[in-house]
Amino acid sequence: MHLDVQDLRNFYYRSPLGRAVQKTVRAQVAAFWPEAQGQTVVGYGFAVPFLRPYLADARRVIGLMPAPQGVVGWPQGMPNISVLCEETLWPLETGHVDKLLVVHGLETSELPGAVLDECLRVLGPGGSALFIVPNRAGLWSRSDRTPFGYGRPYSQTQLENQLKTHNFLPERHATALYQPPSERPFWRKTAGMWERMGTKLSFVAAGGVLMVEATKRVQAPSGPGLRDTVRKPLGVLRPQPEAKPV
Repeated sequence: MHLDVQDLRNFYYRSPLGRAVQKTVRAQVAAFWPEAQGQTVVGYGFAVPFLRPYLADARRVIGLMPAPQGVVGWPQGMPNISVLCEETLWPLETGHVDKLLVVHGLETSELPGAVLDECLRVLGPGGSALFIVPNRAGLWSRSDRTPFGYGRPYSQTQLENQLKTHNFLPERHATALYQPPSERPFWRKTAGMWERMGTKLSFVAAGGVLMVEATKRVQAPSGPGLRDTVRKPLGVLRPQPEAKPV
């Protein structure tokens, strides 16, 4: 079940907790993708809060928002790049996306497999997709005060296995949001400390979100195909009989 787009916008742009999520997750996205010079960058779900760093240098930035969620114009004060679309029928050409960011789009969909198939279709050669989902072991998936408390949370193994099933090849992964999902001033003031500690002690505390970067799996051609048979192969490498003197 998708959240309403107004609720997502209010969380990310009008609450201290949502702005903290923007800062933390955006830094992790930048660690995966430092730049996108001349590339096509697409976000699906509600990924626009994390696409702003690419507006200046990317060739094109598009924010796809599924119809059950709704759409809002973004970014403010600039030409709109948000597009309302069907979950499994995106208005994009096949193989033209260099970077694809999926946030609040996979765990809330009733057709996650079909969404992954559409992700695979639009991703171009050499492109990469970054999937951000709630962590099953984290605190954020247990609280309905944030968007990460809705839908199906994943473990890293579950997410990677689902990606492999749909011909993605997981390349890198990370976790984020070690700070508690609380609006209380103490937790907001110490959020940076929790994030720094969490990355060093991830075996003790689980991050609120999982991030997995994946590329298209390139399979070797199979089947009978056409095979050319050489009737009289050259015997260059075969030992030749010694020549007899005349």
